[in-house]
Amino acid sequence: MSEGIRDLRSRAYLRPGFLMRRVVNPLIARLGMATILAVRGRKTGRWHTVPVHVLEYGGQRYLLAPRGETDWVRNLRAAGGGELRWRGRIERFQAVEVPDAEKPPLIQAYLQRWGAQVRVQFVALPDPAHHPVFRIEPVKAASVS
Repeated sequence: MSEGIRDLRSRAYLRPGFLMRRVVNPLIARLGMATILAVRGRKTGRWHTVPVHVLEYGGQRYLLAPRGETDWVRNLRAAGGGELRWRGRIERFQAVEVPDAEKPPLIQAYLQRWGAQVRVQFVALPDPAHHPVFRIEPVKAASVS
């Protein structure tokens, strides 16, 4: 089995297969085919990157974790924000985690947009609580007094 569900402290995680981790995601990132999430590691402080889909819904932008409690989710929680990188542009942001009660319409919109790519993860982890969702809020420039 190339993918397996793991329970990490009662939080579900669907581990990507070797090909996805070592070939597909790095290739997507290198070719600039997707938005890249960059976030500091919660243990090392080093930048880690992963391709993501940014959902625009109701005038807001969101990051959803189809695979559940991934490293990028735990790092984003610890760091409180990160960067979105796309075609040479870098946008710093703060992440606000969305409560479980607000997730269903966001997950539905996400599946309508990228269902062909991610539906299998939502079938394997059917509970909306298994999919962390973060609202992206731009970092406001510091004012100089």
